[in-house]
Amino acid sequence: MDKLAFQNPLFNIYAVAACIMILKAVMMSWLTVVRMMKVTGGFRSPEDVKKTILNPNPSAEQLAPNEYVDRVRRIQLNDLENLPFFLVAAFLFILTEPSRTLAQWLLYGYVVSRLLHFAAYFTARTHDTRATLWTVGSLILIFMSCWTLFVALRS
Repeated sequence: MDKLAFQNPLFNIYAVAACIMILKAVMMSWLTVVRMMKVTGGFRSPEDVKKTILNPNPSAEQLAPNEYVDRVRRIQLNDLENLPFFLVAAFLFILTEPSRTLAQWLLYGYVVSRLLHFAAYFTARTHDTRATLWTVGSLILIFMSCWTLFVALRS
């Protein structure tokens, strides 16, 4: 069986987890835009405060930091810092042919930890809460990377 085929349960688990994480990260851009439009602010670039159909009453204040918008930007930056590591580590991990159960626990566990991290960040929970959820995902990445390294060095 081809390792990189949807008939391979391990690749299928990876594909599902990766797509959920990619869609979640992409949705952060949309959520940022929705929030910017809702408050007509939190813009970043000077050209964003030019008069347009979508911004009929521009003002310099629209470039001021806006916590309502910036919270989502910080969540997205956190995703962008973590998602590439997951995509690579999880891909290499499934190539080692772990048990299906282990792959499900780790990959879906990572997805759940990141979704809970998002919920905690979005609802302004304490740093301790976010850090705990981040740590779960980070430990999963470390485990998958060490597992893969062990298998690669053993081969």
